Amino acid sequence: MSSAVLKASPLFISIAVSLAAFMEVLDTTIANVALSNIAGSLGATSDESTWVLTSYLVSNGIVLPLSGWFSSLMGRKNFFILCILGFTLTSFLCGISTSLPMLIIFRLLQGLAGGGLQPTQQAIIKDSFPPEKLGMAFAITGITTVLAPIIGPVLGGYITDNFNWRWIFFMNVPVGILAAFLVKTLVQDSLESQKQKTSSIDYVGLSLITLGLGALQIVLDKGQQEDWFDSFFIIGFSCIAAVGLILAIFWLLKQKNPIVELKLFAIPSFSMSCLMIFFVGFALYASAALLPMLVQTNFGYDATLSGFVLSPSGVTTILLMPVVGKLVTRVQARYLIAFGMFLNAIGMLVTGFITPQTDYITLVFMRILQTIGLPFLFVSAGTLAFSKISTEHSSNASAIFSLMRNLGGSIGISLATSLLAHNQQIQQANLVQHLTTADPGYQSTLSFYTQTIMNLGVPAANAANLALAQISKELAHQASILAYRDVYNFFAITLIILAIIALFMPSNKLQKKDSPLESKQETLSVSSN
Repeated sequence: MSSAVLKASPLFISIAVSLAAFMEVLDTTIANVALSNIAGSLGATSDESTWVLTSYLVSNGIVLPLSGWFSSLMGRKNFFILCILGFTLTSFLCGISTSLPMLIIFRLLQGLAGGGLQPTQQAIIKDSFPPEKLGMAFAITGITTVLAPIIGPVLGGYITDNFNWRWIFFMNVPVGILAAFLVKTLVQDSLESQKQKTSSIDYVGLSLITLGLGALQIVLDKGQQEDWFDSFFIIGFSCIAAVGLILAIFWLLKQKNPIVELKLFAIPSFSMSCLMIFFVGFALYASAALLPMLVQTNFGYDATLSGFVLSPSGVTTILLMPVVGKLVTRVQARYLIAFGMFLNAIGMLVTGFITPQTDYITLVFMRILQTIGLPFLFVSAGTLAFSKISTEHSSNASAIFSLMRNLGGSIGISLATSLLAHNQQIQQANLVQHLTTADPGYQSTLSFYTQTIMNLGVPAANAANLALAQISKELAHQASILAYRDVYNFFAITLIILAIIALFMPSNKLQKKDSPLESKQETLSVSSN
C-alpha cells in the first residue's frame, strides 16, 4: 500500500526526477573553475581546455529540442531512465580520461545523454500535479534550475582545491544510480506519455537542427576568443548556423509529425513565456558568470571564495520558490513576471555602484538582489507557458522551453563577455586622457608614488618608472571595474524593458484552494480578464 501511495504522490515523483535534472544542470557549471587544473593534468593549454565546456554545451543544446520526439518514440519514463544511465556512465568515463581528446569525446557523449533530462523532468512534474497546483510544480523545477548553477562553482572549486578534478565527474555515479532507481520505482507514465507509434526518423529535420544549433553554440562559445566577425572561423559557422536554422524552420512547419513541434509557438501564452524565460536565462547565466570573473580578477578571490559569493543568493531563492508557487494561484502570472524582472533590474543597478573598495558582504548582498526576482520569473513563466499545453504536447513544450532558457544563457554570457572587453577598452582610453602634466591629481599621485619608492632606496630615475607602472596598473584595475558596471547597467535597462512588456502578456486562469465551489467561481470570474 505504501508503494502505491508513493507512486501517486507528486512530491516524491518531483524529488526523484529533480535529482537527475539537478545533477545535469550542476555539470554545466561545475567544471568551469577546474579548467586550469584539467589543462595542467592532461598537458593542454587553457584555450584547448575550454572545449571541455564547449563540447558539452554543443551536444546538450542539440538534444534539448529533440527530447519530446524521443519520449514519444520509446515512452517518457524509459527515455528519462536511459538519459540518467547514459549520463552516469559517461560521467565515469570523463573521470578516467587520460588525454584531452578523450575527455572531450566523453563530454560530448555526456551532453547528448543529459540533454533530455531537464525537459523530461518538467514534463513529468507538470503531468504529476493537478492544474490548481501547477505553480508549486514549477517552483520545484525552478529550484533545480536556479540552485545548481549557484552551487556548481562552489562545489567545483572545493573539490578541485581539496581533492582532484576527476571527482567532479565521479560523484555523478552514485547520484545517477539512485536517481534511476527512484524514477523506475516511483514514476508512472500517463497514457499520453507512453510509447506511441511514430513515423520513421526525420533525418532531414534532425540533420538541420543538429547543424544549426551545433554551429550556433560554437559561435557563441568561441566568438570572444576568435574576435567575433573579424574571424573567418566565426563568419563561416555563423553562416552555417543561419542557413541550418532557417531551413529547419521551413522544413519542420511543413511536416505532419515534426521532430520539434514549432506550431506550439502559435499559442500566445507559450510563445510569450518562452521569450521571458529566454531573457531569464540571459540574465541569470550571464550575471552568474560575470561575478566570479569580477572578484577573481579585481579583488584577488580564489575559486572557492568566489563561489561563496554566489551561494547565499541560492538560499534566498529556495525560500521564495514555495511562496511564489502559492502566490501564482492568486495573482496573474504576467504581474509576477513583471515584478520579478523589476526586482532583478534593481539588483543589476545596485551592482553598478561597485568600487575597488567593495567588501565581501556587500558583494553577497548585491548578488542576492540580482537573483531575488528569479522565483517570480521561473515559477510564473512556467505556469503561464504550460497553462494551455495539453498532456499530449508536454514533452515537446518542455523541450522547447528548456532550449529557450539555455540558449538565452549562452547568448547572455557571450554578449556580456564581449561588452566587458569592449567597455574596458573605452574606459581605459577615457582614463588615460587624464594622465597629463596639466592634471593636478595625476601629478600629485605620481609624486607620491615616486617619493615612496625612493624612500625604499630606489634611485630617482628608476623610482619614476616604477611609479608610472603602478599608476598604469591602477588605471587598468579601475577601467575593469567601470566596464563591469557598464555591463550590469546594460542588463538593468534590458530587464526594465522586459518588465514593461510582461504587463501585456496573456492572462492565465486562477484557482484557489478554498472550496470546489469557490474555486469554480474564481476561475469563471478571472477568465474574462
